[in-house]
Formats: sequence, C-alpha cells, structure tokens
Amino acid sequence: MSSILFTIEGGIATITLNRPDKLNSFNREMALLLQQQLDECASLQGIRCVYITGAGKGFCAGQDLAEVVDPEGPGMQRILSEHYNPIITRIRNLEKPVVAAVNGVAAGAGANIALACDIVVATQSASFIQAFSKIGLIPDSGGTFMLPRLIGWQKASAIMMLGDKITAPQAEQMGMIYKVFPDESFSAESKKIALTLSQMPTRGLAYTKQVLSRSMTNNLEQQLQLEDEYQQRSANTKDFKEGVQSFLEKRNPEFKGE
Repeated sequence: MSSILFTIEGGIATITLNRPDKLNSFNREMALLLQQQLDECASLQGIRCVYITGAGKGFCAGQDLAEVVDPEGPGMQRILSEHYNPIITRIRNLEKPVVAAVNGVAAGAGANIALACDIVVATQSASFIQAFSKIGLIPDSGGTFMLPRLIGWQKASAIMMLGDKITAPQAEQMGMIYKVFPDESFSAESKKIALTLSQMPTRGLAYTKQVLSRSMTNNLEQQLQLEDEYQQRSANTKDFKEGVQSFLEKRNPEFKGE
C-alpha cells in the first residue's frame, strides 16, 4: 500500500499520510512521494486547494527513527536537505491554499509540516509536540522559523526546550492553529473549509500567501510597496472582475481561479 494517498475531487486535492501503523512517521519513500504529490498540486490548474491529513489515529509522528539509525539509511543531513526542507519549501511556495487537518498527534517534523500550512485545524483530541529536545536534537522542518512567529518567542522557546505536549484547545488558544472541532464532526468541518477555499479567487489567495510570507522579513515600507504591487496583480485577475460584477448584480460570484 502506498505511503501517500492522493485524490482529487471538486478542485480539492486530498493528501493522506498513510503509514498508520507508524503513526504516519516519515521514511524516505514517504517524504519523496509527498514532494511529488505537492508538485502535481502545483502543476494542475484544476486543483484550487490542498488538504493534508493522516490515516488512522495520528497526523504524523515525525521522522521514523529506525531510518535515522540505519547504517544503510540516508543519514541526518540528507533527511533534512532531501526530505523535510523541500517539503516545507513546496508548501510555502505552492500558489494555492493548503489546509492541514490534524486528526491526531502531530510530533516533531509532523507538527512543523502542519504549522507550515496556511490554515491548521485539529480534532479536540489532537496534540502537538516539539519532540526534538527529548532526543538531543533541535527543531527542524521550519519549526524555529514558524513557531515563534505564531505564538511568540517565549512560549516557542519553552515548548521547544521542554518538549511539552500541547493539546489542540491549548494550541488554538495561543494562536498556534486556527480552529478546533469535535472529533465526531472534524472530517466534515475541516473539509468544509477546503471546499470554501476551492471556490474562492485562487490567484488572490496565492498573492495573499506570498505577501504574508514576505511580511516575516520585510520592514513596513517594503511591505507597503509589496501590497501595492500585488494589489495591482489582483485587480488584473478575471476573478476580481467577476467579484465586482457579481456584487453590482447582487448575485453569488462564480470564481474560476483565474
């Protein structure tokens, strides 16, 4: 059975991490296959939203440590440079919204892959763990970049050093994730978010994503200039024209993602 399940329906690409017996922990095969699927999401115009979740009880437990200690394995340097760093880069560069539907534990690289997505939702019973310090490692997969910007330096430092288990409600309260849903309604509610995004102006959402990403390093003047540039791009899209026309005609818009 494939370690990644991939389906497309109604403009939504669903990527399911599929090693449930290992809490969907990553090995090389799974990491490279996820990169391939993200590339496909980028290339297919009909895909307007990406929805990432996990099979079974967990979202992703991070790296499969058996591969790390395997003398025939890829080794730590290749695991970062060829597995996780390209995954994070693809998620952030993808010109489509990415929803992380965290259906269970998200630990280590699994937590940080989720936090790299544009919208993160979780089940009531899910949890997030920066597990790296427990085995003498530093947080990777963009965690040291994303987490302080989401929740602040002090909380991020404590969570990363202590390796605290953060429940989904705690994560929502501190601004780490967008929203928590009851376990029984999680699938329907999280997919509703993906459906909404898939019917919105895709180019405008992509520009929003790009401008937000660059706000992390720009000063105010640079950011205002960037907003000017990308607002002009947005105003030249077909979806903007449809949005204005539908407003004037008092009807629901029909966005095409163009």
